[in-house]
Formats: sequence, structure tokens, C-alpha cells
Amino acid sequence: MSPSDEARELLATLGVASSGALESRSPIDGQVIGSVAEASQADVEAACGRAQSAFLQWRTVPAPRRGELVRLLGDELRAAKEALARLVTLEAGKIVQEGLGEVQEMIDICDYAVGLSRQLYGLTIASERPNHRMIEQWHPLGPVLVISAFNFPVAVWAWNAALALVCGDSVIWKPSEKTPLTAEAVMALARRALERFGEAPEGLLQVVQGGRDVGEALVDDPRMALVSATGSTAMGRSVGPRVTQRFGRSLLELGGNNAMIVAPSADLKLAERAILFAAAGTAGQRCTSLRRLIVHESIADGLVARLRDLFAKISIGDPREPGTLVGPLIDEAAFEGMRRACPETERVEAVQGGYYVRPAIVEVEAQEGMVLRETFAPILYVIRYRTLEEAIELNNSVVQGLSSSIFTNDLKEVERFLSAAGSDCGIANVNIGPSGAEIGGAFGGEKETGGGRESGSDSWRAYMRRSTNTINYGDELPLAQGIKFDVAP
Repeated sequence: MSPSDEARELLATLGVASSGALESRSPIDGQVIGSVAEASQADVEAACGRAQSAFLQWRTVPAPRRGELVRLLGDELRAAKEALARLVTLEAGKIVQEGLGEVQEMIDICDYAVGLSRQLYGLTIASERPNHRMIEQWHPLGPVLVISAFNFPVAVWAWNAALALVCGDSVIWKPSEKTPLTAEAVMALARRALERFGEAPEGLLQVVQGGRDVGEALVDDPRMALVSATGSTAMGRSVGPRVTQRFGRSLLELGGNNAMIVAPSADLKLAERAILFAAAGTAGQRCTSLRRLIVHESIADGLVARLRDLFAKISIGDPREPGTLVGPLIDEAAFEGMRRACPETERVEAVQGGYYVRPAIVEVEAQEGMVLRETFAPILYVIRYRTLEEAIELNNSVVQGLSSSIFTNDLKEVERFLSAAGSDCGIANVNIGPSGAEIGGAFGGEKETGGGRESGSDSWRAYMRRSTNTINYGDELPLAQGIKFDVAP
């Protein structure tokens, strides 16, 4: 079945009407598989107004009750997991297993958020003044704008929306213009959850489709209390200052140029498996994809030879087919970007109209030029090192700081890598690759990766505002720091 025919069936199953000027093309064969309506400036204004009105009502709903809506959303996602994952495959080009994994992430974060709805804890703080008590509370922040990228077309929205909802916020979603259909499918499922919930205000969850002009209008709207934007560093350089200028909050998840250190004591069989998925999975189109392999000179020749053999055996083709490990790049621009970075790029004629490439291994003498940039494609640069200090320096000597890992069985090397003098990334792993995070931990990175954190841990605080309160239950008014301020008799 052609991608367009399959998409038509899936959209009908998911309850999505395909019509509008914004076309979606499947990277499988480059053909149009559906379309959606593109928002006008008036549509943006109306959506922001609805989001603000919805927030004013939703913030007073008890948090555990808000969690019930997220539980219902998780139920809808479970029921539609196969169909939604298949649509992700058609529109983003992910292999079936990765599409299923992405929808499972959505389900997992819903489960996490339901529990979180009863754990939005504040603090009790000791006061220096007698008969005084200090507390710290967390209150809903306001409407949240989620801008997502094509490579994780549905999971990133869920990371943000599930937490925002239990925190008392409304959500507007501006998806990538390359993957509009999956967003519409998710919103159809969300509407089912809202109907079952029965008491949610209109405008609590919305999707606004369009290109850069639509995104900029949403980013500039002062009613958007938090802008959570996932994409390139260039996008972040535009979004961050625009939000800061109006004193809004931004949560930026930007580029990655991730490294793995392979030490002499490493379990090489384990490392090979990790390298294969991290470098070639999703056709290298993850922000956490492995870009730089920093391998000890004593084991480099053998490991590289083994990796070349494994890369040559990777099955490349239609991501719907069993056994396929690497599907297409998202479009021609991605292919040209890879070819500029790696002129020897081998294009595989897997499906006519699609841009399929064989993952590349490039050995380099120094970390410079294209090695320092993030190319969103399956290119693995190999660099040799002599000492762990040199390897850590190489890991840190890029402007991005998202994910990193080390393969070693040396406890001292593990602790050094994870210490303050070790990896400077937001994610640092041991004996697993840099790609494939779980929702339980905060996800994000440092430096030009933006500094934002999504998903688990205490990331919920980004979606709330802090209030420090002091309560005087005595009969006198002592001032802090022992200040005396009395009027003379």
C-alpha cells in the first residue's frame, strides 16, 4: 500500500479530516499524504485568547482532578497506539519500532504526570522571627506554547502538555510544518479525553498549524507565559530573545553534538550495539544521536573495523517493512546537508522519491570544521585519544552540551566522567549510549543546547510560579534582620 493510501485509512481511523493548504509529504516516497488548514493571524489571536480564558478556569481545578484528564488522555493513547505510531512512521519516516516507542513515551509521561498531580510539593521554612512561619507554594503559571520538531512529532508535545495540564496551565501546540498530520491525530485523541472528562474549559488544549510567521506570532504574544521550543540552535537564538524581550519564560531544547568515549577496559560488544543504535537510529535525526566517537588509540583500529562491517549490514529502506533499521531522511534539504558535511555520502535507492542514505563513518585527526557542527544525519566521526583527561576535553570542546556517554569498566574513570570535572552535558551515561532517554529523568542540556529541562524529575517547576509566604500568628511585629523602626513617643 502506498503511504498516501495508508495515511488516508489511518486518518479516518483516528478521526482526522485532511484538508487545507499546508501539505504533508511522506519522506518514504516524497508524495503528499494529507493536508491541514494553516492558521491566519486572526486565528493565532483567537487561540491565544481562548488559552488565556481556559487557564483562568483550569488553575482553580484541584491538581488531582487535573490529573484525571491526563489519565484519560493516556487511555486514549493506549487504545490508538498502533494507529498513531503508524502515522508517525508515514510522516516522520521512523521505523515501526521507533514509532511505537515514541507513542509509548507519551503514555509513560501521562502515567508519570497523574502521580505528579498529587506531589506538587512546596516547603515549610524556619523563620528567624518568633511566632512566624514561612512557606513556599507553587501555583499555575499560565498558557504554555509548545513548539515541536519533526523528529519527535508527538512525544515532545506530551512531555510538555502532560506536566502543564497537571500544573494548571492551558496549552497551545505549534507543530513542525513537516509533520502536521500527527499533531491533528493527537488533538483528535485529546478531544476524546476532554469529552470523557466533561468539565474542561474550551481552549485548554489547542493546535495551531503553520510556518515561521505563525510561530513568531505565537512566541510574541504576551499571554504565552512559557514558550517551550524544541529545534535547532538557530531557532533558539530567535525564540529566546523574543520571549525575554517581553519578560516571558522560555524552555529551550536545542541542538546536540553528542560524544561517546570508549575506554580500553570497555565491553566492546556492548559498545558496538550502543554505537549502532545511537549513530544510525532514526537515520541520525535525533538531538541525542551519537555524532562523535572518542576511542582509545589502543583499541581504535579493531573497533572501527568492526563498526564498518556492522554499518555495511544495516538494512535501509521503507520504514514500514520488517527488518528495516534505517528509514529515510526527512527531505531533500536534509540529504544535501549530509552531503555537504560528508561528500562521499552514499544514497540508497530504497524507495523512489525518498532520500535514503547509508550511515557513514569518518575518521578524523582533529576535532575541527564540520565535526564541531551538528549535521542532522547519520554521520559518525571517529577521534582517537591517549588519556581520559584528553577524552573528556574532546567531549566538552563543542558549543553544544546535550548528551554524552562513556564505556568503561574502570570505576575511577566512571566517577571522573560523572564528576564536576567530567562531562559538561545535561545527560551523562555510563555503559549505554547517549540516545534513548527515559521519561523519569529531566531531559535537556547546557550551553547552546539551551539549558531547558523537560519530562521527569523536578521539571514540573518550569510550568509553575513560586510564591514565598510569611505568616505572623503572634501579637507583635518583629522585623527581619533585627531592624528597629519605631516612632518616638
